[in-house]
Amino acid sequence: MVTILAWSPGWPEMIIILVIALLIFGRRLPEVGKSLGKGLVEFKKGLKGVKEEMDQVDEEVRQAVDDIDEPAQLEDQSTANDSVSSGSSTTRAKTEA
Repeated sequence: MVTILAWSPGWPEMIIILVIALLIFGRRLPEVGKSLGKGLVEFKKGLKGVKEEMDQVDEEVRQAVDDIDEPAQLEDQSTANDSVSSGSSTTRAKTEA
């Protein structure tokens, strides 16, 4: 047996809620709708600002990681070049002896 824990209003319930809202707010309902719309616009602007800020931080982190990785790669390359050159000098020393 499936038990539904959350109540979701259907069309009859929505109509009842709308009638109650009209009775409570009456003439002020357009003002309430307008202020609700302004609130939603401000909320969306806030979310957009947060998203831009998160993108900026992500880009800064990527740049920092790239900056950290570049010297390590350069050190690895120089170490590899040193080991190759030292290996060839030991080979030359062995062939000369």
